[in-house]
Amino acid sequence: MSEFNILTPCCQPSDETQENTFIYNKLPIAIVGAGPVGLAAAAHLIQYKQKVILLEAGTEVGANILTWKHIRLFSQWKYNIDKAASSLLEKYKWEKPNLEEIPTGKELVEKYLIPLSKIPEIQEVLALNTKVISIAKKNIDKLKTANRENVPFVIYTEHKGSIQAIEAKAIIDATGTWGNPNPANSNGVWIQEEKNLKDKIFYGMPDILGDSINRYKNKKVAVIGSGHSAINALLELGTLKEMNPQTEIVWIIRKERVEEAYGGEEKDALEARGILGSRIHELVDKGMVQVYTSFRVEQLKESDQSTLNINGEVKGEKYSIELIEEAIVNTGNRPNYSFLSELRTKIDFATESVEAISSLIDPNLHSCGTVRPHGEKELRQPEKNLYIVGSKSYGRAPTFLMATGYEQVRSIAAFIAGDIESSEKVELDLPETGVCSVNLLNTNRNNSCDTDSCCS
Repeated sequence: MSEFNILTPCCQPSDETQENTFIYNKLPIAIVGAGPVGLAAAAHLIQYKQKVILLEAGTEVGANILTWKHIRLFSQWKYNIDKAASSLLEKYKWEKPNLEEIPTGKELVEKYLIPLSKIPEIQEVLALNTKVISIAKKNIDKLKTANRENVPFVIYTEHKGSIQAIEAKAIIDATGTWGNPNPANSNGVWIQEEKNLKDKIFYGMPDILGDSINRYKNKKVAVIGSGHSAINALLELGTLKEMNPQTEIVWIIRKERVEEAYGGEEKDALEARGILGSRIHELVDKGMVQVYTSFRVEQLKESDQSTLNINGEVKGEKYSIELIEEAIVNTGNRPNYSFLSELRTKIDFATESVEAISSLIDPNLHSCGTVRPHGEKELRQPEKNLYIVGSKSYGRAPTFLMATGYEQVRSIAAFIAGDIESSEKVELDLPETGVCSVNLLNTNRNNSCDTDSCCS
């Protein structure tokens, strides 16, 4: 396809321009990432009878979610199922889960995402095991402005070792941030020594009482972080210690007082979330956890072949926690923009979110219950027809709610399809508490995420 000609107000378009425009409009909308928000985007676009291709690096949909399949989300099913996706599923006699129950990650994938991926409308546009390497504009680089809006995107993908170029008229990046963790280092810098210790460090939420039990039992384990992921890791380690008394638990937090990590406890607006704080409070009071407060991690360093030292600073004084056999790091995640580097984007310098929503989602100012709904208008990028959605649109901010992502892509799909009125009518149905989620803790195996998000 040759490069498009620039249309001038005084002239009729040439036959070649008309032909190129026709071909351009026939190109698909490419969605990158087949998690809940990416699949929802596909469902909404399909309802508008738009041509779609859905690219997923994993071998199955919801691949990132399956890395924390044992974790229970905060919110009920009714807040985690997209309306357009539900409508498509119901055409094929989908067995809808109890909307008042709260699913685990595994249940979210098996009862919702996999059935959705198998309906014909989605299955025929879904490309699994297809990693996006880079996205650019066809035959022009980031610097060139002339006629840029009329040139299709080219997506370079890798599938089973083979590179393929796919053209698209629009891009919806729903790749999220999970799997791209922040380091243990308090200033956010990755250093090689920490990378070299990858066999002794787990970033995220290990299945401590399940698949990973042998990794942690009777070991000295350090948990770094004070969010819900860290607390649940500690609670599972507490249960493990009861079964295996030689297990040692170390908790490293930046907060000056451990009580700050307990939350509202019995005064919490959500009773179950309060129970979470009460349980970790009890675990600490029993002396089952050795807590280091005001600790700024500066270096994780191998001390011998089986242990590592965590070096840092406590109130201006150097300090080292030694002979750690395993570390669990729960310091959040960050977006990966590397494959968008040849496209024009506006990213906030602090949150690394879409710039236009940075003030809406800044965790210094908001919890996810106070983030107002936003859609296509706020999410559009300088590169026409490029959108960054879902948790990636929030960058490093931990205030994302899955229902917010569904509303984002509903608005974008409407705009792309020409339904401008619907795209501008952005609404969000949140739980009555105004907070993001509910974390039921009826058993030791129920868990929650690192923040008040829905772990999408």
